[in-house]
Amino acid sequence: MKFSISREALLRPLALVAGVVERRQTLPVLSNVLIQVDEAQQVALTGTDLEVELIGRTAASQVEVPGAVTVPARKLMDICKSLPDQAELHFALEEGRAVLRSGRSRFTLSTLPVAEFPSIEEGQGSTELSLPRGTLKQLIDATAFAMAQQDVRYYLNGMLLELKDNLVRTVATDGHRLAVCSRPADIQVAPAQKLIVPRKGVLELARLLDGSDEPVTLTLGASHVRAHTGDFTFTSKLVDGKFPDYERVVPRGGDKVFLADRAELRQVLSRTSILSNEKYRGVRLLLEEGNLRVMANNPEQEEAEENVAVEYSGNTLEIGFNVGYLIDVLNTVDDERVQMTLSDPNSSALLEQPGGGDAMYVVMPMRL
Repeated sequence: MKFSISREALLRPLALVAGVVERRQTLPVLSNVLIQVDEAQQVALTGTDLEVELIGRTAASQVEVPGAVTVPARKLMDICKSLPDQAELHFALEEGRAVLRSGRSRFTLSTLPVAEFPSIEEGQGSTELSLPRGTLKQLIDATAFAMAQQDVRYYLNGMLLELKDNLVRTVATDGHRLAVCSRPADIQVAPAQKLIVPRKGVLELARLLDGSDEPVTLTLGASHVRAHTGDFTFTSKLVDGKFPDYERVVPRGGDKVFLADRAELRQVLSRTSILSNEKYRGVRLLLEEGNLRVMANNPEQEEAEENVAVEYSGNTLEIGFNVGYLIDVLNTVDDERVQMTLSDPNSSALLEQPGGGDAMYVVMPMRL
């Protein structure tokens, strides 16, 4: 193979594709990126970790000999990044090695056989639908923080994507908190679909999406989900498991509802958390008429106390929370104010936009 391409045309798809490639691999070929060039000057870059696969397409400025090769993804990306802007790169395969020339520079990279490069099998895509990229990105951004990391309940290490007629919903939980976001969408799905996309797949898909109304096409298979956006094709295996019934977790009938300024409450919690126990990160909230007192202490007998004005009239309530969980929600709520619904010290809190909205967040209390 032999072709030329500008640094900029190669760098964006390469950066996204290299993000899928894991640094530590069981198979050496998995730390490589597959580069395929055809006569039509199309260059396809593929990266995979056997769970998530990403193909990025770009155009070469000249193709002398079409072909395919696998080269180390990180090294190629670092070389491209370090070359000057607008540089022209000339790729060639010489004696089983990939030679990259640009200006006065020359780099020779090792290669591995293209035949060894795995591809995620094309499952039978049963359902195909199209959504605006911005809608899917907002749904992921609103809930991704609540996904578990390396939980033994493997089905929590991902996000539930629920698709039904005219509605898309994402749900994530790590057992201590829950995030649910729903958006109307112009889709018809019969029967309704529930897919669990693994954590890495969710994060990589979010990197591909922008806030535009351009479509992303989803193909839902029995064990895979595939997304097409512009020049990228993303495929992820699905988690085979049953997601918990999140409807049962959402607290109903809380009688203590208060409104607070989101940014101010977030700052108060951040400052108070400095003196919370480093391991458990607990803070106590004392809700009283017109005021929320936030208190924290730690084993060194250090204490913090702050007050924030809230819209509330009713009985007082003292309740403990992991402060990090509350701050994560406040970072995500898309409104200047936040509404919090409580019932008693042992019941979960419900946080949402004033009067409800697309998203709701449930945080379990802590005993302090």
